[in-house]
Amino acid sequence: MSGKDLDMYMTMLRALAEPNRMNIVELLRDGPLTVGEIVDRLELRQPQASKHLKVLSDNGILEVKAEANRRIYKLRPGPFQALDTWVKSFQRIMEDRFDNLEDYLQELQNKEKS
Repeated sequence: MSGKDLDMYMTMLRALAEPNRMNIVELLRDGPLTVGEIVDRLELRQPQASKHLKVLSDNGILEVKAEANRRIYKLRPGPFQALDTWVKSFQRIMEDRFDNLEDYLQELQNKEKS
């Protein structure tokens, strides 16, 4: 993994660490929403929601489309796909560790039976 990739993951995770931003991302998982819809569903004030939306957009997590006088926000799949790939890179390591644990527990059970 390159330093650039690590920076991207860290930036994304820092942006998502704030609860209101995570709630926004959770809402947008089901599809695009306007600022007004986000404000209504999360019971945030519009300036507060706009601040969080800007952080998420600036960090490449959201994209915004202007439609008449409304702004529609939606998730960008790329950052989530990259994060998924990174997390899955640990899956093999964890599976190996669980296999080793299973072997060890089986060994202990066999000793108890003897």
